[in-house]
Amino acid sequence: MNYILFDDSTREALKPLTYTRPVCEVRLGIMTIREKWEKALGVKTSTLTDDYLSEKYPMAMSEAMLLINSSVCPRAEMTEAIKKMTPGQTLICGEVVIAMYKTKEGFLSDEEESSERLEYKGELVKLNSLADIFLLNDKELRYDYNVLTAGRTGAKLSSTNRIIGNDIFVEEGAVVEYATINTTKGPVYIGKDCEVMENSVIRGPFAMCEHAVVKLSAKIYGGTTLGPYCKVGGELENVVMFGYSNKAHDGFFGNSVIGEWCNIGADSNASNLKNTYEDVRLWSIDKQTFLSTGTIFCGTIMADYSKCGINTMFNTGTVVGVNCNIFGHGYQRNYIPSFSWGGNTGTRIYDIEKAIEVAEIVQKRRNIEMSETDKNILRHIYKETTYNKRIS
Repeated sequence: MNYILFDDSTREALKPLTYTRPVCEVRLGIMTIREKWEKALGVKTSTLTDDYLSEKYPMAMSEAMLLINSSVCPRAEMTEAIKKMTPGQTLICGEVVIAMYKTKEGFLSDEEESSERLEYKGELVKLNSLADIFLLNDKELRYDYNVLTAGRTGAKLSSTNRIIGNDIFVEEGAVVEYATINTTKGPVYIGKDCEVMENSVIRGPFAMCEHAVVKLSAKIYGGTTLGPYCKVGGELENVVMFGYSNKAHDGFFGNSVIGEWCNIGADSNASNLKNTYEDVRLWSIDKQTFLSTGTIFCGTIMADYSKCGINTMFNTGTVVGVNCNIFGHGYQRNYIPSFSWGGNTGTRIYDIEKAIEVAEIVQKRRNIEMSETDKNILRHIYKETTYNKRIS
């Protein structure tokens, strides 16, 4: 069977994080949503997303195709229901379309095929907003931990560490010395070739993916995920970092989401609670207004390739677009559009070719050559987000 992960309207709600990726590439828990589905189905998937992303994330066409909503996380009962679907059937949960069985003829003609609607009544975990990424991360981290570690025995930790509880899994090649790790509130997953440096204190649920690094004396609270090759220090609480991003020095980030190839300057901090204890509102690029998150705890959402200088202060509920360079004293604005250069006293538009040049340098430091496809994606986002905009 050809399984295709398709973007629904959630992709608009998850911008700016989904400017550079389809929804299935969002990391939630330990794995990305695509990795979850491929693990659950036992097959590789392709993607139905916006045209400008389709070269990097192509769709595989076949005579029979099972399309799965990429904002939905798999559950065993759901996966079994999907595997049993036949042509013309649609799996729904309330108003949410979970999966559709399409033929090539019907897909290409865009005609409505005879559709039998099947009702799924099990657990539904679905992303609907930016805040959902950190709000659901604790739950999904626990779920992924069980999926990834079932029937397996992890590597042994050095006797220099203090481990409280038993729910810890360590992949081969990880180095952990003189750390305190508390798993009584949730499991801890340490990925392949990771490093936890001395005097770090970690409380689960927590996950670090391959080659991630926790630096000296870091303090990490539950609900936190470090994607591949991330480096972190200071204090983190309920933070999701997608991959290849750094917050290597002191400073606090909580209830936040950091994309790929981001860098947080030393002693930068992100407020995650208003003095008035009101629900935090986040800027919606889709609705062009501030929307309530339904929670009093919400920090910073930072999209790919963005960075900030030392001592940067992010206000409660801040959204930072793609490829921003932020610096300056005082609290930054609650919404910083993509390709902004500057701070709260004013910004200018970041030249796209200079932005790409810097991104190339950053990736070369990790021995990765930036592809022409990725450059063209950035050029497309630049045109979409900066067209006719004036310097603020």
